[in-house]
Order: sequence, then C-alpha cells, then structure tokens
Amino acid sequence: MRPWRRKILPAARARALSSRLRERGLRVVFTNGCFDILHAGHVTLLEKAASLGDVLIVGVNSDRSVRRLKGRGRPIVPLGERMEMLAGLRAVDYVVPFTAPTPARLIARLRPHLLVKGADYRTAEIVGRDTVVSDGGRVVTVPLRRGRSTSNLIRRALRAAGEGAARRTRGRPAGALS
Repeated sequence: MRPWRRKILPAARARALSSRLRERGLRVVFTNGCFDILHAGHVTLLEKAASLGDVLIVGVNSDRSVRRLKGRGRPIVPLGERMEMLAGLRAVDYVVPFTAPTPARLIARLRPHLLVKGADYRTAEIVGRDTVVSDGGRVVTVPLRRGRSTSNLIRRALRAAGEGAARRTRGRPAGALS
C-alpha cells in the first residue's frame, strides 16, 4: 500500500483519531478547502498551518460540494486525486473528505485546537470559528500568496489554450483540415 493512503480517513475515523491526539496533549490544527488544482498558494497555507501545531488535518470538499460552490465545470480534478495530492505533501498529516456545503459539522466532530484559513476570509466569517473558540481554541488567518489561486490558473490555462489554437490555425484557409 502507498504510504499516503494511510493519511486519507473518513470523518468517523478522523474524529476518533483527533480525540486520541487531544488526549495525548497534541495540538490539532485544521484547515479546509476545495484544493481543485493544487498550487504554490495552497502549499504555503498548508506549511504555515502545519507549523502552528503538532498534527494537521485537512478537510476537502467533495466533488458535489465544489460544484455547488464554484459552478459548472468544477472541480477540474476529482476528489480522489485531490486527496491523493494533499496526502502526498509532507506538511499534511491527514486528509478527510466532507460532502456538506461547509466543514462546520466536521470541525465540530474533530474539535481542533486551531482553525486556519487564508486571509481572504474575515475571522468573524470563518465557518467553525464559534465551535473552535468555545472549545478554547483559536482561529488563525494566513496571508495569501499574491496571484496564486485556482481561478487564476484556470484563466491562464484557457488563455494559453486559446493562443495555442490561434497559432495552429494561423495561415490556413477557413475550413482547412489540420
């Protein structure tokens, strides 16, 4: 079995694990996202989140959840592959999928000490904040890497694909076969 596979857990197993980690006095950190196309901004966020505690658990939106949030055509990368990539990162200890529109229920089950999100979120608006704070934990926002987002990557890829198509058809008569 590939070692990263042991890092991917269903919510029920993650809940039991988080409870055991807390009993051992380890600081559990949680973050979540779609992670549709993994990029340098994601890696920066995950490394910073991991540095704030002992164990980093990453919640990942299901394909249906991503579609509801981001619209038709998303996700680009299916859930299984997104979880595989995250589990392959050194900063990530565990990956847990969730199907709900938000991770509120998962956060309530895991009871992390720290909840980490990108600074594009206002602390008061972060889902799960009340749960974490009422448990004595804290919410931390991490500065974003400017220009690094999945939406930007998709736009760049579409632009590059359009330019490539234009270059391939330049100089051919209309209707010519390639």
